[in-house]
Amino acid sequence: MTTGTDTTGNDLRQLAIGRLRKKREFIQHLAVYVVVNLVLNLIWLFTTPGGFYWPMFPLFIWGIGIAFHAMEVFSQVFSPASPPEEQIQREIARLSRR
Repeated sequence: MTTGTDTTGNDLRQLAIGRLRKKREFIQHLAVYVVVNLVLNLIWLFTTPGGFYWPMFPLFIWGIGIAFHAMEVFSQVFSPASPPEEQIQREIARLSRR
């Protein structure tokens, strides 16, 4: 038998898990963005230093994607994947304080 409190706790837990997954995915996306664009800038630097700065295109266009991803993550949208239990509990505590 499930009480209203259990359901609310379960709902908060699922919401916390979803938010933590989104944050982890965003950090991974940001890390890939930084590494790839660093490599592109190094390629530009070693092949045509002082020439046309073509890395601006992926930096800018992909940067827009990063910005939208950040807005999605920090607007608290749910997504799948399993974060560690201690992070889930911190997120539940933060949500229950509201």
